[in-house]
Amino acid sequence: MRLWGRATVRRRRVLCLWLLLLGFALVILTFLDLFNRDQFNSHQKPGPPHHPLHGIPNAPDLEVIVDSRDPALELGVDLAPLKSMQEDQLLFVPSMQGTKNPPQKKGSYKVLLPGAKKDTRTPAPPTHGEMGKAVQLHLEGMERDAESSAVRKYGFNELVSERISLHRRLPDARHPECLRGQYSESLPSASVVICFHDEAWSTLLRTVHSVLDTAPKHYLQEVLLVDDLSQHGHLKSVLSEYVSHLDGVRLIRSTKRLGVGGCRTLGAARASGEVLVFMDSHCECQKGWLEPLLERVVQDRTRVVSPIMDVIDWQTFQYNATQWPVRGVFDWRLDFYWESKPQLQDKDPDSAVRPVQSPALGGEVMAVDRHFFHSVGAYDPGMLLWGVEQIELSIRVWSCGGSMEVVPCSHVAHLDHHYLPYRFPDQELLERNKIRIADTWMDAYRKIFYRRDTLAHFIRQSESPNITERLRLKRSLGCRNFHWYLTAVYPQLYIPHDRPALSGELYNVGTGSCADYPRGQGPQGGAMNVAPCSGTGSQHCDLNSEFEVRWGPMGALCLDAKGERAVLSPCPTHRPTASRLQWKFIKLSGQLVHQQSQLCLEVVKEGGLPQSDQKEVNTRAKTGGLFLRACTHHPRQQWHFEQLVAPKGA
Repeated sequence: MRLWGRATVRRRRVLCLWLLLLGFALVILTFLDLFNRDQFNSHQKPGPPHHPLHGIPNAPDLEVIVDSRDPALELGVDLAPLKSMQEDQLLFVPSMQGTKNPPQKKGSYKVLLPGAKKDTRTPAPPTHGEMGKAVQLHLEGMERDAESSAVRKYGFNELVSERISLHRRLPDARHPECLRGQYSESLPSASVVICFHDEAWSTLLRTVHSVLDTAPKHYLQEVLLVDDLSQHGHLKSVLSEYVSHLDGVRLIRSTKRLGVGGCRTLGAARASGEVLVFMDSHCECQKGWLEPLLERVVQDRTRVVSPIMDVIDWQTFQYNATQWPVRGVFDWRLDFYWESKPQLQDKDPDSAVRPVQSPALGGEVMAVDRHFFHSVGAYDPGMLLWGVEQIELSIRVWSCGGSMEVVPCSHVAHLDHHYLPYRFPDQELLERNKIRIADTWMDAYRKIFYRRDTLAHFIRQSESPNITERLRLKRSLGCRNFHWYLTAVYPQLYIPHDRPALSGELYNVGTGSCADYPRGQGPQGGAMNVAPCSGTGSQHCDLNSEFEVRWGPMGALCLDAKGERAVLSPCPTHRPTASRLQWKFIKLSGQLVHQQSQLCLEVVKEGGLPQSDQKEVNTRAKTGGLFLRACTHHPRQQWHFEQLVAPKGA
């Protein structure tokens, strides 16, 4: 009995020691958390709480109700009405600058120990080192799980963003000549319109504070936050209270899901500044970003301008400056790209600070005269949710009397999402937006688009977009046709020939696969592969009258030879075409002959390559590679072009 009592006392002492060490670890973690939060918040101005979960007493009601049936709003498509309110209501939260700031509360860590499986045996008590290591590993695992959850929710590491000050300053990436620029004192006032839908707290508020901290107050008329029917709790009464403490910031809530175009049009209808600056809800501005944009707009009220869009890494939130010059372009699938081409820069000293005209703008940040924006038709209200609305606006602005450019002395950083967390209710919505562009603006050239986007073609076969109002707007504005746009604005976009039997997917008889080039290899070209035929038009190529095999929806890469390997290289911008880029297709045998070497294009499987090429194939193309071989009648040298669709008017 005495031995049993001693064993009980020993186990109780060990248990008490374990609990004591666990409590000590909790105290240390709480202290570190308080220290880190104080350190991050020490750089911030006094004001509302940093974190949305901090208690906010007496959050104000949303006071002003505005009927959204104002015809100037053009709200677009109702995808998700708020059932608890009338559909046609908008809610405003006015600024309450001067009210007493609510007290800040500090957060703390909670350590959750995993439950152990039941065991009839008495477990041996852990040593101090084992217990500390277990707690550390568990905390690290919890942090990894939290980061992974945040990335899945927002498309970026929101935990890292939470640790960064809302007022952080980016390094100055402007050219030294920009620092000497003198701007007019009579620049127009600006309304910054920031639309958001279920945005993370830290990135949204950092965007707002970045604008407030960098834009001169005598130019900044207001910041309009437009909530596009967010569902996340921290964007409701907590955000309302926060905004009420910010001078010059107004919050507008829509009771309909409007999408990017409709949301921005709503903000524009309520703005009072002379210039509208549309900005995504995850941006950070550099000092001096606003004045160059206003200067360019005031010089020409039909000019739409964009800053250089620098990049914030989605995982580390590191800032990365974009190489100048840069401009916005799109391909024949109507996908947008920022294109950086140093050869566009002239050699004269002023080129580093001279704005570059751009066929399109990305829409992350864009400044436009308010009256011109409304007169040219705002955003197309028929565009659904988001996607390619910036391409439609770009073509319309250029065709209807305006212009677009990138201003190098203005820099704004945009968060580069790991992936977009937003989901379409219908996967075909983006295609319908592209169809609206093609049918409204591309005239006879739309058949090139439909050959490269077969999903859009089949949707168009079964339904037609209602574009009557946009065609009427096009006529009333006296807009030019798409041929003018391609000739005067975007002559660099290659116009495919798409001749029957000489364009389409390049199908290989011997393997039943198609020539392929993974997009991840970059725009400068690389090794060609074969892959299962996609049937989407993304593998489209054409053999033109210059004997070039032009690849992809941009048509900017040409089939080339590097030694015996078939690769893609940038196509020449000036004629004549080099002989190494010229090919001859023999329809009878299906052979594609390289003119310079007189060898035939062949699919070579693994194991059939020289030793020097084997490693490259293993790492680049598990299904094989394309090589030049002596011409034979082997099926792997037999090709034919398959046109997937034949749009009307082809």
